[in-house]
Amino acid sequence: MNLRQFDLNLLIIFEALISECHVSRAAEKVFLSQSAMSHALNRLREQLGDPILVRTDQGLQPTPRALAMAPKVRNALQLLQQSLTPSESFNAAQSDRTFTIASTDYFEAVIFPELMSHLLTFAPNIKIEIEMIAENASHTRLANGEVDLVMGMEVEQSIPSHLICEPWLNESQVCLVAQDHPQVNSSLSLKQYLKLPHVVFMDVSQVSANSVDTWLASQNMSRQHMARTVNYMAAARIVEKTNAIMTLPQHMAQLFSDMMAVRIVKPPKGIPAINMTMVSHPLFAEDPGVNWLTKHIHAFSQNIDW
Repeated sequence: MNLRQFDLNLLIIFEALISECHVSRAAEKVFLSQSAMSHALNRLREQLGDPILVRTDQGLQPTPRALAMAPKVRNALQLLQQSLTPSESFNAAQSDRTFTIASTDYFEAVIFPELMSHLLTFAPNIKIEIEMIAENASHTRLANGEVDLVMGMEVEQSIPSHLICEPWLNESQVCLVAQDHPQVNSSLSLKQYLKLPHVVFMDVSQVSANSVDTWLASQNMSRQHMARTVNYMAAARIVEKTNAIMTLPQHMAQLFSDMMAVRIVKPPKGIPAINMTMVSHPLFAEDPGVNWLTKHIHAFSQNIDW
């Protein structure tokens, strides 16, 4: 298709229609009458040679081609909007901006409370909303500008190559067992580790093996997965009530040992540290507020007084 023959205003119409899957709501979104939106939809269909939206029992649904186009069109519109918007500095002391971070349990429980206190000394009116990482959805929300950062994913996890993925924090891992576990003393040999049942934490974004299972597989070994959960707290409570063990970052383990009948045990030699990342979207690489936030998270993390 020759771009000169295509009405670029229709891209705004397209994005509204795909977002809403409803002609009237899409019309309201871009301040058009319903008849004008219907006319624009017909023009889109004619120029693209595709129905764009088809009627089903569940209402209007995008066609496969429309679904494939949608993220690219949305990104193009956002990039154009950024280009047309004058760059402004971020005044932390005066800003009341709300940042949204998709994160793991680790970031939310171990890092976020102290980080929030730290950030408020520089930006007393900002707000931060934490949501749990959801498989694929968090990456889509990054692209849409609905999430500013994704924190805490392991380096081993599959992260789309077009995203900006920075090393953030690494921490040694330990084992957690019930306080009265009869078979475990203060440390575990590899033989014991492989013999005991494990509660394995599975980040909901994870599509590949975690660092421990990857390390074991490299030596043609595997551990017994008695239970798998996406919640560290649930995993620790299972450990408290059974003869299972779990492997987790040291400071998350310390939180649980302070509040439950569990104790920290030295893991077998060779258990890898956990290496976590900070993920952002290149579309917002010039956003002064996001740059301020990432700078402070990095500085705070490097100077944590464990």
